[in-house]
Amino acid sequence: MFIHIGEEDVIQSEDVVAIIDCELLTSSTITDEMIRNQKKRNVVIDTSHDQAKSIVITTNFIYFSNLSVATLRKRSSLNFTLDKLEDYSDDYDE
Repeated sequence: MFIHIGEEDVIQSEDVVAIIDCELLTSSTITDEMIRNQKKRNVVIDTSHDQAKSIVITTNFIYFSNLSVATLRKRSSLNFTLDKLEDYSDDYDE
């Protein structure tokens, strides 16, 4: 399944490693250092234009999202729930 994380960014839910609040950048030197190092490797995608509320870390990239952690969590749980539903579409032939 896919998760829309804001702007034009859509990622695969199975690639998500973590979703963290942007306020951690100011309170955690480790997180700040990790982001700076990944920017040097050109794997940070920031389309939120300084309005980021959360950071989505995937297996290949780091995204800054203008959506809150709570919103992204709801979207990812919805995808998890949809994945667990059984497919009855073959039972209904039209």
